[in-house]
Amino acid sequence: MPDRGLRVDARGEELLLLPERAVFWPRRETLLVADAHFGKAASFRAAGVPVPHGTTADALTRVDALLDRTSARRVVFLGDFLHAKEGRSPSTVRALTEWRARHHAIDMTLVRGNHDRRAGDPPTKIAIDCEDGPLHEEPFAFAHHPRAVPGAYVLAGHLHPAAVMTGPARQRERLACFWFGTEIGVLPAFGDFTGVSEVRPVVGDRVFVIADESVFEVR
Repeated sequence: MPDRGLRVDARGEELLLLPERAVFWPRRETLLVADAHFGKAASFRAAGVPVPHGTTADALTRVDALLDRTSARRVVFLGDFLHAKEGRSPSTVRALTEWRARHHAIDMTLVRGNHDRRAGDPPTKIAIDCEDGPLHEEPFAFAHHPRAVPGAYVLAGHLHPAAVMTGPARQRERLACFWFGTEIGVLPAFGDFTGVSEVRPVVGDRVFVIADESVFEVR
């Protein structure tokens, strides 16, 4: 069991919110990852935009560390596994294929998101089951878009949520966060090369920000 992260209750189930921007569900030994956007930097370079190399490798290294620390037996990607068709470069596909081979004993499922529909499913050699959401697993429904599902608590991505923190000198900092409402929990984007959108919580929502390799609740 990992020694970092913040434990929260969702519909009677313990979830561990991890500072690497993922969620671990201990009872089902399942790691949840939203919005990895693998190949996004490659798609920008294909369009002539000079952006750094290595974002996919860095993200896969973080997944490796999480799998080691949690001993997860399954990974569920909550949409937007690949960013775009232009990002399916030989180097990206090779990195993903080699990474998957190292974890061949771990079940992996992708709940398709909007980018997956444009980019296409991962190549078959990467061996990831692909499903249209929501994927029901009591008491949860795994999805990409954060939409209510009757009788289930939805865990989703898509929004890339961030909380705006303000200081006494009027400084402002946007921090990636987990945004848990009464019916829906939204995970932060796992990918490094992604934007964020500011959360606007309502009464009853809980917001957990990520800072200094820790997760803590803000009110």
